Amino acid sequence: MAEAAIRNAPDSVPVLELRGVTRVLPGPVPVTLVRDINLKIPRATFAAITGPSGSGKSSLLYLLSLLDRPTSGEVLLEGRAIDGLSDAARAGIRLKKLGFVFQFHFLLPEFTALDNVMLPMRKARLLEPRAMRARALDLLHQLDLDDSAHKLPGQLSGGQRQRVAIARALANDPHVIFADEPTGNLDTKNGRIVFDIFERLVDVEGRSVVTVTHDPDLAARAEMRIHIVDGRIV
Repeated sequence: MAEAAIRNAPDSVPVLELRGVTRVLPGPVPVTLVRDINLKIPRATFAAITGPSGSGKSSLLYLLSLLDRPTSGEVLLEGRAIDGLSDAARAGIRLKKLGFVFQFHFLLPEFTALDNVMLPMRKARLLEPRAMRARALDLLHQLDLDDSAHKLPGQLSGGQRQRVAIARALANDPHVIFADEPTGNLDTKNGRIVFDIFERLVDVEGRSVVTVTHDPDLAARAEMRIHIVDGRIV
């Protein structure tokens, strides 16, 4: 039911929306990670979250991507308030509707690039094995990784491993890609390649991309910039 509502949301509805969202870590001295965030991210938008270290950038990304729950306020994905959903329902939405790329690629070292890309598809069980393999090969082809499909992560460069991680994030045809410092371990050239890929996902495929980045030059390429200081958007 929740997934059907998300899939059928009209195009005028923001892909992501936060309404008065605050996240507080409980404890003897509570820590407020983000405070009273109101934010709308339109469909087919490339958004960059920036700010100083410890400002709440990653906390905001985790709330948007359903990896964390707000203490108060609402998170909406394509018009659907999802905070009341069970952990299992939220995990299902993350698997089938969202993709994730992190600073560290988190590829399984004993699996080939092809098998790493197929992992989310096997978990989602939306395709037959032959179709999974065909889709994974096509994604690797789109990212200029044809020669890397049967190599282990240890046989790939840092830039290649990150592109495999992007292919894996796209495996289940997500509406939104979230990236947390995806160029943090890359040189300038490969960092630009990653952002070129993100721009293509938005401009050509109509997906939304939300990334945390510390690089002002790369952030300037995003059409929407969200600057956060001390847990607030400024």
